[in-house]
Amino acid sequence: MKFELPDELKFITNARLPQKQSNESMDGKVCVITGTTSGVGYEAALQLAKAGAKVVMIARNKDKAARVYEEIRTLSPHEPAYFLADFTDLNQVAAAAEAILANYPRIDVLINNAGVHMTTRQLTKAGHETAFCVNHLASFLVTNLLLKRMMESAPARIIQVNSEGHRFNGLKIDDLTWENRRYKGLQGYGASKTAQLMTVWEFNDMLKDTGVTINAMHPGAVKSHIGHNNGKLYNWYSRWIIQPLLKDPKISGEAIYYLASSPDLDGISGKFFHLTNEEIPAPHAMDRELGKKIFQLSLEMTNRK
Repeated sequence: MKFELPDELKFITNARLPQKQSNESMDGKVCVITGTTSGVGYEAALQLAKAGAKVVMIARNKDKAARVYEEIRTLSPHEPAYFLADFTDLNQVAAAAEAILANYPRIDVLINNAGVHMTTRQLTKAGHETAFCVNHLASFLVTNLLLKRMMESAPARIIQVNSEGHRFNGLKIDDLTWENRRYKGLQGYGASKTAQLMTVWEFNDMLKDTGVTINAMHPGAVKSHIGHNNGKLYNWYSRWIIQPLLKDPKISGEAIYYLASSPDLDGISGKFFHLTNEEIPAPHAMDRELGKKIFQLSLEMTNRK
């Protein structure tokens, strides 16, 4: 009898599965992407630009965003754009989203990719735990602000770049800032990604019959700059120990392009993908009762009650 892993452990073998491909044109489609100056977001932006999309970036660093902007201009017949926001500052995130609404009468695709990994507990100026703010609250806020425009633009797609790191969990609804326990980087990251997944299911319910779909995906074990904010020791460890074991982020860009463009995904919503293959998330991320509480808290924490 052939042994099979239980659903919640299939992520171990899913990384080796063949990936689906798309050659679908994205000509003129407005694709908003966060975190585009390196790694996964950068590769996704290139892939979408090559397919003819109008790439609209939200990035933190102006110089890096400008360089990517110039590169994308050579790939797509449609003028790209970038808006600046530090994702630890939700006011800046809201301002960037409002600027996009003011400039684009339609939005076809939203890809929430910006992320951070913290090795120590740090709080934003507003008092949010940094990983929770950047990885979850900022993407939640962008999605919420652009949602109506996307419904007006339907069919449209939302892709939340999540992570197998949600399996580390760490989410405690009564201690989102880690005041009452020792901060652990992997669990802090897991808490943020668990919260993001939980709100995907809630958004999916809201979007039923609107023509807008929302899915989450793990971008693969690929090289990126995530975590490079954690100091010299972490960067040395990442460069010489972690990064050599990781794959080229181009595979992530191709997977995101598939999820954003392929007719195979028409009407498919409320799913979690490991790159392009559907997968079952960890059981704790499927707790709908807790998810509804996280959704409401997220509204309050982003001042969108």
